[in-house]
Amino acid sequence: MKSEISMKRIGASFALMAALLFGASVASPTVAAEPVQPAATATLLLAQAPAANAPAADAPAAAEAPTLNSGDTAWMLTSTMLVILMTIPGLALFYGGLARSKNMLSVLMHVMAIFALITILWAIYGYSLAFSGGGLFYGDFSRLFLKGITPDTLSGTIPEYVFVAFQSTFAAITCALIVGSFAERIKFSAVLLFSVLWFTFAYLPMAHMVWAPPGLLFVDGALDFAGGTVVHINAGVAGLVGAWVVGRRIGYGREAMAPHSLTFTMIGASLLWVGWFGFNAGSALTAGGVAGLAFINTILATGAAMVAWLMGESMAKGKPSMLGAASGAVAGLVAVTPAAGFVGPMGSIVIGLVAGFLCLWGVNGLKRMLGADDAFDVFGVHGVGGIVGAILTGVFAAPGLGGVKGADYAMTAQLVVQLKSVAITIVWSAVVAFIAYKIVDMMVGLRVTEDEEREGLDISSHGETAYHL
Repeated sequence: MKSEISMKRIGASFALMAALLFGASVASPTVAAEPVQPAATATLLLAQAPAANAPAADAPAAAEAPTLNSGDTAWMLTSTMLVILMTIPGLALFYGGLARSKNMLSVLMHVMAIFALITILWAIYGYSLAFSGGGLFYGDFSRLFLKGITPDTLSGTIPEYVFVAFQSTFAAITCALIVGSFAERIKFSAVLLFSVLWFTFAYLPMAHMVWAPPGLLFVDGALDFAGGTVVHINAGVAGLVGAWVVGRRIGYGREAMAPHSLTFTMIGASLLWVGWFGFNAGSALTAGGVAGLAFINTILATGAAMVAWLMGESMAKGKPSMLGAASGAVAGLVAVTPAAGFVGPMGSIVIGLVAGFLCLWGVNGLKRMLGADDAFDVFGVHGVGGIVGAILTGVFAAPGLGGVKGADYAMTAQLVVQLKSVAITIVWSAVVAFIAYKIVDMMVGLRVTEDEEREGLDISSHGETAYHL
């Protein structure tokens, strides 16, 4: 009975959110004959291309063989390190500051352990299932254990090993984002087991569907430059389901649960902003004009969202807050992620402004409506921000609004595709997450005991504390 109620609440809440955010109906015309493909994904499956020094069958083929570009390689190595920076320590400190002091180390531990675990799984089977051939939903096992990859194997103009490493950081941070929803009351073993299941059955198929040429949404022409659906909506929905299934923290709504260090949260948000340049501009996969466009869009959308959040907070509460500034910045980063390489700078500002106001509502009004103890507002920022960005990408990619698409761009048709991609991501992630949580609960249990929760997870789960008084 409890499971049925949870699923009904999930479905009703998603329907309510979609109606409120995007109440205007969109017609359903026939999608353009030539689907518009994300610029970055044009080279994603070149991982399967022969090495640059492989013998060519004929002269024309040799002329088209990929060639290593040291500038692109240097940029992608830098971008990979930037995404690592945005996870550890960026995300870890952002979440750690939002936790109560007795749970800070547990949050840092969750982020670091997930990052290590997922990067290993990515090399063993994740990369192969996401980016190696396959069908509409999954790749194949041709790159299992990174089989067939050598230092000379290329993915476009960069070594395939670099592309593998870059994409591993995306997978890792996506799984780490989720822990902010059920923080301060979940078992460490449950976090790891859930991460394995959700990574395998939610992240990998979504990455394949959106970014791999055989994938369902790639074929449709869905625009997702750096992970609005794959990363943010995907993680946000899984977090919301987790907040429902794991349940509220003891004393939620009755006891004060204020962040213990907004200084750490501000430092974390700043590191996230810096690291996000690798996340967005790196998704161009080359050190060229598209990377430059994604770079400036990441600056502008983030600033606009922060301004909007602070304005909304001032009107609602009378005072802008440091937490609001940090949250607004992350909301802008999330919203511009799917749009970064497709929209013009003015479009990115509009996306940021809309995201700032709607994500502020997401962590306040929507959160109350959903009734979930989403501890660090993962859904309100990443879920809502990802939805806003995914939809508005379809609008501002239009050349008449400063986007980079051609004159034949069909905005209405693209909006239908974008809405479809959002809906599929929500449903897929919610179903997989719900089943995964239930499996974990049966195997190891989800929650710590009441005594352990009151003592704090730093001591009860890890036997240490960040503060010695």
